[in-house]
Amino acid sequence: MATPIDSNRPPEFFIPDLCATRPVLMLFILAELLVVVYVLSASELPNFSWPQLALVSLFVQWMVLFAAALLCASRSVLARLSLTAGVLLSLLIILLAVLVSSLVAMYAFEESTYANVDFWWVLRNQLVAVVLGGIALRYFYLQQQLVAREQAELTARIESLRARIRPHFLFNTMNSIASLIGSRPEAAERVVEDLSELFRASLSEHAEQGTLSDELHLCELYLRIEQLRLGDRMQVQWDVDDGLRDCAMPSLLLQPLVENAVYHGVARIPEGGTITIRITAQEDLLQVVVTNPLAAEPGPAGNQIALDNIRQRLSALYGEAASLQLRVDQNLHLVELEMPRHQPGEEPL
Repeated sequence: MATPIDSNRPPEFFIPDLCATRPVLMLFILAELLVVVYVLSASELPNFSWPQLALVSLFVQWMVLFAAALLCASRSVLARLSLTAGVLLSLLIILLAVLVSSLVAMYAFEESTYANVDFWWVLRNQLVAVVLGGIALRYFYLQQQLVAREQAELTARIESLRARIRPHFLFNTMNSIASLIGSRPEAAERVVEDLSELFRASLSEHAEQGTLSDELHLCELYLRIEQLRLGDRMQVQWDVDDGLRDCAMPSLLLQPLVENAVYHGVARIPEGGTITIRITAQEDLLQVVVTNPLAAEPGPAGNQIALDNIRQRLSALYGEAASLQLRVDQNLHLVELEMPRHQPGEEPL
């Protein structure tokens, strides 16, 4: 599973993991494109040399994959070195792979029509490897710096959005405590305990990612507080599919939706109503629907502020793979949230 973004962790090594499938595939494609360009420039187009393309492709792909394998095996050592030392050692590894591949090819072709290869040819391959290897390493470094900067900006953006959500529900909870202190001190004490747990969740610096179970627990704490204030006016129905409680979910994502259902729905209706929280899964998507009765008069703008914050967090974490929609069905207000079941940056199973 992917881990939450941590701004304090050291940056990853700038060369991608060449043991993984995707980077190796990209190297394979780029190497083949260079081979095609080389053969096109070295032969007449009407008499394109397919045998030369096949032979050069075999040599170049073997050389590239050999260098990738050596870099993959040396990754743990390279990652512990300084940037300059890591770059120099990486270039030496690439040159070693090219030298060995060239010598093997030279002796393999000794009795063939390509017997004219010599040590000048080997030296030429080394010079080409230095140029292309340097360009590739520079690209990998710039790419790593870009990813690191995007992660830092994403962390700052998410923390800003979370900070704007915290006062939204904590202020309402404090009002609930104030209304209970005089008449029901024991209930107020229990609310303070629940509130302290909500504080810990909202002010935690290392809880950007949690689970659905964590979010449901926060919702239960909040609803328990509001139940003391609203009494029988508020009814809650839970419909959570089995096996979903361990799904990853950004912290403080579900609780504001439930709060809106209370504050802008049930609490504004004299006779109250029922809040329904339905959580299901469809393939790799987690679907959450929060339903509440529609109040006669629309609530204040704070409702949209909280929902807009959640939309921005979902967009920052999941892009277009997540969505938050509002709709009205007869006398019910529905908030529909859809998001991937995997964590940001993690490939779905």
